[in-house]
Amino acid sequence: MNRRFKLLRALKIAVMITLFINIAGFGTMYLWNWLVPLLFHGPVITFLQALGLLVLSKILFGGFGRGGRGFSGRRRWQRRMQERFANMTPEEKEKFSQQMQGRCGAKFRGFEETRPVTE
Repeated sequence: MNRRFKLLRALKIAVMITLFINIAGFGTMYLWNWLVPLLFHGPVITFLQALGLLVLSKILFGGFGRGGRGFSGRRRWQRRMQERFANMTPEEKEKFSQQMQGRCGAKFRGFEETRPVTE
């Protein structure tokens, strides 16, 4: 990648982050100021207070996407299931696959023994 492309990409990412923060902050502020004073006789908040409220909710509830865990929890689950599946007899594997397809439908693709879980 050339230098100009990297600079444009970094600028685009910075603009998108700024845009997301502004939309989230103003959205929170407008929703709060629309609902809380009327319903609970609470205070009207400013944009910076709305951003603080979003940060506080992130700290307390871990929202905004994946949270702190990322994909590691899913990988651990996949690894355990692949180990269990590898220790089954062919009859047990077929029975398990049929049960999972009955529960999950077309979503269930089975556990492939050759496909390793990437870190």
